[in-house]
Amino acid sequence: MLLQKQYKFWFCTGSQDLYGDECLRKVAEHAKQIVDELNKSGVLPFEVVWKPTLITNELIRRTFNEANTDEECAGVITWMHTFSPAKSWILGLQEYRKPLLHLHTQFNEELPYDTIDMDFMNENQSAHGDREYGHIVSRMGIERKVVVGHWADRQVQERIASWMRTAVGVVESSHIRVMRVADNMRNVAVTEGDKVEAQIKFGWEVDAYPVNEIAESVAAVSASDTNALVDEYYDKYEILLEGRDPEEFKRHVAVQAQIELGFERFLQEKNYQAIVTHFGDLGALKQLPGLAIQRLMEKGYGFGAEGDWKVAAMVRLMKVMTAGMKDAKGTSMLEDYTYNFVKGKEGILEAHMLEICPSIADGPISIKCQPLTMGDREDPARLVFTSKEGKGIATSLIDLGNRFRLIINDVDCKKTEKPMPKLPVATNFWTPQPDLYTGAEAWILAGGAHHTAFTYDLTAEQMGDWAAAMGIEAVYIDKDTNIRDFKKDLMLGDIVYR
Repeated sequence: MLLQKQYKFWFCTGSQDLYGDECLRKVAEHAKQIVDELNKSGVLPFEVVWKPTLITNELIRRTFNEANTDEECAGVITWMHTFSPAKSWILGLQEYRKPLLHLHTQFNEELPYDTIDMDFMNENQSAHGDREYGHIVSRMGIERKVVVGHWADRQVQERIASWMRTAVGVVESSHIRVMRVADNMRNVAVTEGDKVEAQIKFGWEVDAYPVNEIAESVAAVSASDTNALVDEYYDKYEILLEGRDPEEFKRHVAVQAQIELGFERFLQEKNYQAIVTHFGDLGALKQLPGLAIQRLMEKGYGFGAEGDWKVAAMVRLMKVMTAGMKDAKGTSMLEDYTYNFVKGKEGILEAHMLEICPSIADGPISIKCQPLTMGDREDPARLVFTSKEGKGIATSLIDLGNRFRLIINDVDCKKTEKPMPKLPVATNFWTPQPDLYTGAEAWILAGGAHHTAFTYDLTAEQMGDWAAAMGIEAVYIDKDTNIRDFKKDLMLGDIVYR
C-alpha cells in the first residue's frame, strides 16, 4: 500500500522594493542558498522548493492559490528577509488552505561587527519584517507553526522536519476513507461519534458495508493465492503448534490468509485506507479477522476494533505521518487492559483480542491458534509478540457531543517483569507519564477511551500541532502534569471550544 508520497514544501520569501533591485537580487540569492542547504542537510524528509520573492499583493495571492491547487505541495514556509508590508499578505492568506510555517530566521548567523552599516541593517531586517508579518497572521486568526533560529542550526532544521510530517498529516487527513464492516459494539459509548462532523473537521469519509459483501470478496480468493500467502507466513514467522495437529493448524492459518487477501482487494477496489470490524457481526466469515488485520496494519492500513472508526482513522494518519522515517519503531492500535500496581513497577498491560500491528514488535513473531469466545467462530490464528522498549505517545480522539478532543499521553514502554506464557496475544507494557496514578486519573478526567492510536515515532508536539490545524482541542498528559492544573486546562477547553 502506498504510504509515502513525494510531497514538496514551498519556500516563500517576503520583501519589498524600497531598497532597489540590488537588494532584491541579494534577497533571492540568500533564499536560494537557504533552500539548497536545507535540501542538502539530510534532515528534512521532504524537498523544499524555492519560489520567487513575494513583494506585491497580486504575486502573493497568486502564489498561495497555486500552492492550494498543486497536489505535490503539502505546505508553505514563509520568511520575511526584509520588511514586507503585511497588508499585502491579507488576500493570499485569506485564500490559502494548506499548512503554514513561519520560519523566523535571518541569512547571517552573527552580526558583522566590523562592517555593519545602515545598508546592511536595511537589507537584513528579519527581526523587523517577521514581526510585521506575524502580526497580520495573528490578527487574522490563522493557525501556523513558528520556528525561531538560524536556518543552518540542526535543531531548527529538525523542528522544520518535524512540522513537515505534521503538515503531511493535515493534507492526508482529507484523503482518509474508513470502511466500517458492520457497526459499533452495542451500547458502547466511546467508539461512537459524529461522522458528519468528522468529515467537516478532518475530511474523513466513514462508510458502512454489510459484512457479507466483504465476505464475498474473501470467498472469491483462489486456493493457489491463499496457499502462496500461507507459505509466506510459514517462512516469516515462528509456528507455535502447542499440541495442535499441524494440518488442522495450517487450515486455520489459511482462513486468515484468505481474509487478508480478500479484505485488501476489497479495500483497494473501493479506495479505503482504514477498516473497522466487530466480533458481534461476522456474517459468513469463518474467523474473527486477526492475523489478517495485523498484516494489513503493517502494510499501512488503519484499524479500529469493535467499530471504532476514530481509532482506525488515527492509526492510518499516524502511519502516513511516519512513512519513510529512518529507524521507525512502529504504530498500532492498542487497548488498555489491566494494571500492575506493584510499587516501583507500575504500568498498564496493552493488548487486544488479536489485532496489534507487528510493526511495534521486538524479537520473534509467532503464529498461534487459540480459541476465542468472542465472535462464536473457529479458533482464529494471530501473531503473538512483545513490543519494543522506548518512549511513545498514546492518543485518543473523543467526541464530546459539541466538539472533538484529542488526548495525548507520553508513555514509557518497557518489558514486563516476567513472561506471560498463557496469554495468546501481542502485548505492550507501558507506564504513562508522569506516573501511573496521575496519568490514569488525568486520562479518565479528560474522557479518554480504552482504545488508543499509539506510536513510538511521533511526538506530542506534532500531534498537538495537527489538532491545532484541525481546529480541535488538544490536552497533554506528560511529565509536567498535575491534576489541579489539568482540571483547570479542561475547564478552559470547555470555554474556548464550546
